[in-house]
Amino acid sequence: MTTDDDARVPPLRAGVIGLGWAGQQHVAAYAETPGVDLVALAAQEEHLLAEYGEAHQVPIRTTDWRELLDADLDVLSIATPTFLHAPMTISALQSGIHVLCEKPMAEHAEAAERMVRAAEQAGRVLDVAFNHRQRGEVQALKQVIDSGVLGRIYYAKTGWLRRAGIPGLGTWFTKNERAGGGALMDIGVHMLDMTLHLMGEPEVITASAATHAEFGPLGRGGSGFGVSELEEGTPFEVEDLATAFLRLDGGATLLLESSWAQWIPYDQCYVMLYGSEGGASIEWGGTGRDPYERLNVWTEVSGVPAELAPHVGPHGRHAAAVTGFLAKVRSGAHQQYTGRDALRRARVLDACYASAGTGTEVRLGSAVPATAAASRTSTIQET
Repeated sequence: MTTDDDARVPPLRAGVIGLGWAGQQHVAAYAETPGVDLVALAAQEEHLLAEYGEAHQVPIRTTDWRELLDADLDVLSIATPTFLHAPMTISALQSGIHVLCEKPMAEHAEAAERMVRAAEQAGRVLDVAFNHRQRGEVQALKQVIDSGVLGRIYYAKTGWLRRAGIPGLGTWFTKNERAGGGALMDIGVHMLDMTLHLMGEPEVITASAATHAEFGPLGRGGSGFGVSELEEGTPFEVEDLATAFLRLDGGATLLLESSWAQWIPYDQCYVMLYGSEGGASIEWGGTGRDPYERLNVWTEVSGVPAELAPHVGPHGRHAAAVTGFLAKVRSGAHQQYTGRDALRRARVLDACYASAGTGTEVRLGSAVPATAAASRTSTIQET
């Protein structure tokens, strides 16, 4: 129900840069949210501008994203290749616009730090869309953990493994300077974010990691296990599998793995938590014909082993990420939301790639290159 006070509040003017799959989710979320007017779209693909502009009656459509900085926007989603996140975000923040940026935050932590500083200096919200944190199982398990059922979580395992899912062989996804990394940067960061969120945001102290590129350099692992066409003269510069062992403050440890292509029977995503009073797991994956989703919680009740069945609500995903971002904007407490959680993820990724490049454990905050591009490329060449 709309109140008189709601009616007096002008709608937020929203824009979206980038109309790939993620950008399309942001467009749909803004278009369906009361109190928001979707007024501007920017993309390189003119047919997508026409399609989504017409579908939602968006008045401003342009192939030059800079035009959105003068469109009197309140909020802006950025869903472009990773290397464009920092320059676009910083320009928007400096123009007084609140920003929701797609993950990963940036191609390396130095760029992510500049984004955070820009948000702090502008007094604007900077949020990063980790949409899988909005899954129903994650929301349900977070409530269980916060109630104390698991006790102290001292060990966790998490991963996203694909049988064959290298995105865009020969495109920006597999070019190091544009993507910043491969499977770890693209999908591993989702699991890292989800698990640290569930564990209560412990600090990562050290990282010991390894990367491999076994499928991509051969043009394999894109669609099925056949050979995909590689763009002529474009080498596969990132990893298609990464593993990391992370030491956390308080003595807990986290094992993380991610792959775009691997000899496994089907895609698998999982988070497994081991606590002093109980354990839990979230699992989803399978095939199109035989998918699965599971949430398990194990503990004791009055000394008797028990398996709990928490209520699992619907998956919020991008729509919930947009809703959360808009709530932060409307809260007025903009200084509390400047992207620092996402920056911590970026620093962990930098440490993982530095560790993989040197073959040694890396302590966060020391001996991590400001830009890890060179070490990441050399890592793949040596694999």
